[in-house]
Amino acid sequence: MQRLLYYLLYPILWLTSILPMWLLYFKSSCLYIITYYIIGYRKNVVKNNLKLVFPEKSSEAINHIAKEFYKHLCDVIFETIKSLTISEKEINKRFQFENLDLLEHLYQKDKSVLLMCGHYASWEWSGILTKHMKFKGFAVYKKLDNPYFDALVKKIRGRFGAEIITNKKIVPLLYRNAKKNLKSLTLILSDQTPKRNAYKHRDTFMGIDVPVFTGTEELAKKLDFATVYLKVKKVKRGYYKASFELLAENPKEYADFEITRKFLTEIEKQIQDEPKYYLWSHKRWKHRLKN
Repeated sequence: MQRLLYYLLYPILWLTSILPMWLLYFKSSCLYIITYYIIGYRKNVVKNNLKLVFPEKSSEAINHIAKEFYKHLCDVIFETIKSLTISEKEINKRFQFENLDLLEHLYQKDKSVLLMCGHYASWEWSGILTKHMKFKGFAVYKKLDNPYFDALVKKIRGRFGAEIITNKKIVPLLYRNAKKNLKSLTLILSDQTPKRNAYKHRDTFMGIDVPVFTGTEELAKKLDFATVYLKVKKVKRGYYKASFELLAENPKEYADFEITRKFLTEIEKQIQDEPKYYLWSHKRWKHRLKN
């Protein structure tokens, strides 16, 4: 059944991916109307998250942010599909990097990097970074139940040279690479929600007390990897700019959870500035402390 589903859907995805961007964004606008006004996909989750984080905002403001978020979400869906066939030239035009000299500095200092990223703006096109650096590139993902779509996700995200590794295999791999003195850069989506009773630390995220992942910080300290925040901004529809914010070049010099706090602060700034580009459909605050 899983194979049949894959063989039915893959041709549709591929044919969609070869369409010009202007037509994909037209389809995205149509999907927005269906998703927001007809299906109402996770609308309660989105609005409840926004009300929780922005209690001072009016209902009109919350509704406006929600609508803008759904428009962006639909764009990301079609941009992800486009990743199947997008050319290197095209993606370099649409996803540009600033201050790459920071990565070069760390490479020359013989430091591997854990690149911490949030579900903000665009993370699917960040794989093109592999073409702009000397590090061996890795990206962490959660394995899908359907093995055919799991292979497809790895193929899409690894098109430009990055090696896509599951969250269960990345730690031993990085340990082996460190012993071989292989300098690597590993992209990790670091604003995930830990499972209940499976975390070591709580902190505030957008002013709400929640459990937070600390594994990236702990790994950085054990392997002496630098930690960097990937700051992605949406310039306009279909165009992004990414820059790098150094969190810790020598992580062992920092107190426990300080690096995690620095990461949270960076993504909070972006959410405060332009909340419509955060992934509000994710139940990020489901394990919050409740009064």
